[in-house]
Amino acid sequence: MDNPISSLLPEAMHFWHLQGVQLVLLLGIIIFFGALGGWLFKKLRIPQVVGYIVIGIIIGSSGFRILEPGVIAALNPVSTVSLSLIGFLVGGELKLGTVKKYGKQFVSILIFESITPAIIVGGVITLVVWLFTKDIRYAVSLGVILGAICAATAPAATTDVLVEYRTRGPLTTTVYGIVAMDDAVALVLYTVASTIAASLLGDKVDSFGTQLLAIAHDIFGSVFVGLFFGGILRVIMHFLPNDDGRILSFTLGALFLSTGICEALNLDNILSAMSLGFFMVNFSHAKTKSVFNLTSKFTPPVYVLFFVLVGAKLNIWIITPFLGLLAILYVVGRTFGKTIGSMFGAWLTKAPVTVQKYLPFCLLSQAGVAIGLSIAAGNDFPDSIGPQIMLIITATTFIVQLIGPICVKSGVTKAGEVGLNVTVDDIRKNAKVKDVMWGNDYICDYNSPTVVSETDQLETVLDLFSRQHNLNYVVKDDNGKLIGVIVLEHLKEVMQIGEFAFSMLAVDVMDRPVITCKPDDLLPNVYSLFDDYDVEAIPIVDEDGKAMGILEHQTADHYLHARVLELNRKLESLDA
Repeated sequence: MDNPISSLLPEAMHFWHLQGVQLVLLLGIIIFFGALGGWLFKKLRIPQVVGYIVIGIIIGSSGFRILEPGVIAALNPVSTVSLSLIGFLVGGELKLGTVKKYGKQFVSILIFESITPAIIVGGVITLVVWLFTKDIRYAVSLGVILGAICAATAPAATTDVLVEYRTRGPLTTTVYGIVAMDDAVALVLYTVASTIAASLLGDKVDSFGTQLLAIAHDIFGSVFVGLFFGGILRVIMHFLPNDDGRILSFTLGALFLSTGICEALNLDNILSAMSLGFFMVNFSHAKTKSVFNLTSKFTPPVYVLFFVLVGAKLNIWIITPFLGLLAILYVVGRTFGKTIGSMFGAWLTKAPVTVQKYLPFCLLSQAGVAIGLSIAAGNDFPDSIGPQIMLIITATTFIVQLIGPICVKSGVTKAGEVGLNVTVDDIRKNAKVKDVMWGNDYICDYNSPTVVSETDQLETVLDLFSRQHNLNYVVKDDNGKLIGVIVLEHLKEVMQIGEFAFSMLAVDVMDRPVITCKPDDLLPNVYSLFDDYDVEAIPIVDEDGKAMGILEHQTADHYLHARVLELNRKLESLDA
C-alpha cells in the first residue's frame, strides 16, 4: 500500500538527494524538530527518545516523506557513529568490580531472557502459520528465525532513558550488562535457526560450522579491534597533559577509527566500541576517566539525529493483515518470554528484588541487531521466508521502539533508581534557594529563627547566636521588610565597648545588606553572587522585600553534601 500522507506535501519538500546546501538544511530540520519533539514529550513525562522517533515517523517513510528512502540510506553513517558512541558509554559502565560482583547474575539472566522468548515466539509463530498455511516446513522455518531474532535487545533506546533520568542502582547496572551481551546470544541463535530453516526449505546457506566460525570471527575480531585502540590510547594518554579537550579528541578519534575499521572488515562496531570503553574505564590512566562525562555531553545532537532516522526508516504502509497478526503475536510472545525469562534468571541467582520485579520493563526495545538479522534472513532466504521476516521485524520495531522507552522509565521509576546518578554539581544546578534545608528545617521561612526584629535587644540576638548554627542574621522592620544584616564579626566589635552594648537594639548593630536573593533563585546564580560580592551570607526576601531568612555559603554546601549522602544511603539500601 502506498503512503497516502506523503502526497499532502508539494514535491519541492521531498528530499531525494544529499547535495551541499541540502545536507545542511536536512541536518537542521532533523536536529531542530527532533529536539523539539524530545522536549515536548519530556514535558508530557514521556522519555524524550520517543519524541525523537515520532518526529522521524512524521517526516520519514510512514509520514510526509520529507526524507526519502535514498536520503535516509545516505545518512546511515550517522547511525553508525551514534551506535559506536552508545557502545563506548555502555562499555564504560562495565567496571571490573561490577562484573565480578554481578557476573553470575548477568549470565543467568542473559541465558533465560534470550532463550525463553526465542522458544515462545518460535512456538507461537509456527503454530499460527501452520494453521493458516498448512505448510509445516514453512511454518517451522519462519518460527525459528523469528524466535532467534527476538532475543536481541536494542541498547540505544534503553540506555538513552537511563541517562536522561540519571538512574543508578542494581537494576541500572544489570540492564547495562544485559544489553551489552545479549546481541551476541541472538547471533548464535540465528546461526542455529538459519541452519534448521535452510535444511527444511532447501535453500543454500553456509554450513553450521562455517557460520559459527563467522560469528567467532565477528565477536573476537571486534573485541580485538576495540582493545587494540584502547591500548594505543593508554600509551598516548601517558604522555599527554591533563587536558580534557585533547583527551576527548584522541578518544573520539580512536573510537571512530575502530568503527571505520570494523565497517570495512564487516565486524561489529558496537561490540568494538564497548571493548574500547571497557578497556578505558578499567585499564587506562585515572585522568582519562573524565572522558566518559565529556563524551556524554558531546552526544545529545548525535542521538537526536540517530533516533529521528530510526523513526524515518519505519514504514507501516507495507504491512498486510496476516503479517500484522504475526507482528502482534511476535511482540506479545517476545514480551512474555523476556518477562518470565529475566525474572526466573534473576530469582535463580538471588538478585535484588527490584531487579527481579522490574528488569522485564527494560528489555523490550529492539532495533539495530534485530533489523540487521532480518536483512541477513532476507539475503539467506530471498525466495521463501526472507521478505516476510523483514516486514515483520520492521513492523515490530515500530511498535517496541515507541513503547520500550516508556516501559524503561516505568521500571527504573518503580525501582526507585531515578535521580540517583548525580553529583553535588548536578544537585546544585537545579536546586533553588527555597529548597535548602539545615537538618529537617527549611532556611527560607517568614518565621525563620534567623529573622530578628529591629527592636530586639542585643541580649536576644546573642542568645540566638548561642543556640543556632548561623553566623549571620537578618533584621526586619515593623512591616516585616528587610532593613539590615547582623554579622558575627561586627557583633564582636560591638561587644568590646562593654556593659553599654547590652542596652543596644538589633537596629543599632546591623549593617545594610549588600545584596539579596529570592526563594526561586537557582543556587548556581546565588553561588555567583557569593563570589561577585565577596560575601559569605545573602539575605532572602520575597517579592515585596519582606525578610525570609538568610542563605549562608556553608549552609548551602552542607545541604548539597547531605543530599548526596542521602542518595548514596538510598542506593546502598537498594543493593541490599
